[in-house]
Amino acid sequence: MSEKYRKGKDWIRDRIHNTPAREHRYTPHPVVLIADVTFFARAFGICVFRSPHLKKNLYAREVRTESAEAYLQGRRVLEDIGYTIQAIVLDGRPGVRQLFPDIPVQMCHFHQKQIVTRYLTNNPKLVAGIELKKLTTMLCTTNEKDFAAALDAWHERWSSFLKERTTDPFTGRWHYTHKRLRSAYRSLRGNIPYLFTYQRYPELNIPNTTNSLDGCFAYLKELVRVHRGIKRELKIKIIEEILWK
Repeated sequence: MSEKYRKGKDWIRDRIHNTPAREHRYTPHPVVLIADVTFFARAFGICVFRSPHLKKNLYAREVRTESAEAYLQGRRVLEDIGYTIQAIVLDGRPGVRQLFPDIPVQMCHFHQKQIVTRYLTNNPKLVAGIELKKLTTMLCTTNEKDFAAALDAWHERWSSFLKERTTDPFTGRWHYTHKRLRSAYRSLRGNIPYLFTYQRYPELNIPNTTNSLDGCFAYLKELVRVHRGIKRELKIKIIEEILWK
């Protein structure tokens, strides 16, 4: 920019710092939203609400942690403006889901697969883990009834295995031998009511992933990475400008 405008770098920096924030124009109407938080550093993140159908971000606010309060504030701001939230896609945090008891909530399939992988790894060694991981890959190609039935069948087949316990020879205390496998199963079982919401409301055309927002985050971080070393205030201004562009 210094070469393009034939001005010194300090002049460029001053102009960027003094540039007023973009004025946002809203056209309130019913929307389906995707909401998530991404972080650029410890205690420095951005909470974003995006309309995948409009391909537009409607809300963005700096946050220190991914708390339920951050999502609640986003909902309140958009509803105060006049938007009607018809449905929302989330990454599956239970505390956040509870903020939207009156509207359809879809859990992102990609995040659910990530949770299972975190417990079982990419290459589980146990046969039960291999089967459960394979079952998880069916999420995008099945329906709630069939998936629940398949999960029930898996649990019945491995119920005794899941109940196996290991006792510490020194303390005498016991724990479940296959804790991570049990956690992966509980995650799927508990999230079933939210994994197929998009099929129950076909008229709303609800996405089954947060990919629209994840792609936006990836693009945003790529651009911000170019400006390493800038002050936090300027970085926030750049991030907001990109998000609202």
